[in-house]
Amino acid sequence: MDHKNIINEFTLRDDIIYLNHAGVSPWPWRTARAVQKFAEENMSQGSLYYNCWLAVETQLREQARTLINAPSCDDVALMKNTSEALSVVAYGLEWKEGDNIVSSNLEFPSNRIVWESLSQKGVDFREADLLSSSCAEEALFSAVDENTRLITISSVQYATGLRMDLSRIGQFCRKRGILFCVDAIQSIGALQFDAQEINADFVMADGHKWMLGPEGLALFYSRPDARKLLHLNQYGWHMVEDAGNFDRRDWSVARTARRFECGSPNMLGIHALNASLSLLLEAGMDYVENEILKRSEYLFETVRSRPELELITPDAAGRFAGIVTFRRKDADSALLYNHLVKNNVVCSQRAGGIRLSPHFYTPYEHLDRALELVIKYQQ
Repeated sequence: MDHKNIINEFTLRDDIIYLNHAGVSPWPWRTARAVQKFAEENMSQGSLYYNCWLAVETQLREQARTLINAPSCDDVALMKNTSEALSVVAYGLEWKEGDNIVSSNLEFPSNRIVWESLSQKGVDFREADLLSSSCAEEALFSAVDENTRLITISSVQYATGLRMDLSRIGQFCRKRGILFCVDAIQSIGALQFDAQEINADFVMADGHKWMLGPEGLALFYSRPDARKLLHLNQYGWHMVEDAGNFDRRDWSVARTARRFECGSPNMLGIHALNASLSLLLEAGMDYVENEILKRSEYLFETVRSRPELELITPDAAGRFAGIVTFRRKDADSALLYNHLVKNNVVCSQRAGGIRLSPHFYTPYEHLDRALELVIKYQQ
């Protein structure tokens, strides 16, 4: 594989240092072209070749299956976003008063608010303290009791960059009959991911971060046995078994994950994400992961070498992914962040520090330039 040609598909302005793939990623050339081509086709001929559009949708489902090692394309639904998929799980399960859900105190609001809303059903949402624990997984396990129905966790914490040991959590859940839900938005597209190996019941992730795709389209994996536990709260023509047969009056819910897709698909987003995932799969997720981790380690090395800087992201092997968060001890993080933004460094302010998230194609000189701005900053 000629990775140079793939890297050349990223054509950001020369004056921009883009280190915010944990937020919203820029598109590669092929994705922008796919959207342009779809728009031109729609403008000139409408849905004349709708069957070709459906073929792209089918291809996207296979790409998603490959990316997360799902047993079948039938296990993958295309949702609007991570929050919608989490809501499908939260309001699909049958809860009884006294049940509890275990998560962490580091979660993005998407993986907190929906579970907190279940308090109206008498369900307790427990947040394990990962910040003060020497072992994140043990902190989760210590919050579990006989009334725990589900553990829900982000694969990589959005602010600190802490990478969870999903295999260990999955084994714990499977042995105890606890459902395991993974918000994988900060790892799919950045790391190799195996939904079967980690014993996940549900996995969801938006396409607009490490998958290099558009906002408004997400992957939702459900293990077949777990999928049967979810009652539906949305209905429409697309989620029935015989979808497309509009004259049929009787209907049944689709046996596959399509049961969660109640209406017309986001065909524009499907074309875009199909192009983005084709790039990642061509590059190879082993290559992508290795290059991302090398850039994280490069940032770690520089931060550790500077006495005025302090790492927030854990730097032990297996505990980090593409997010590197740090702070400058003698500077206000908000002011430092504004300084970086004014100098066209696209990054984020998280966990009381600065969050940098380079992708596999990010030039090392961009990392150097960003850190130089941090070091030379005078408040």
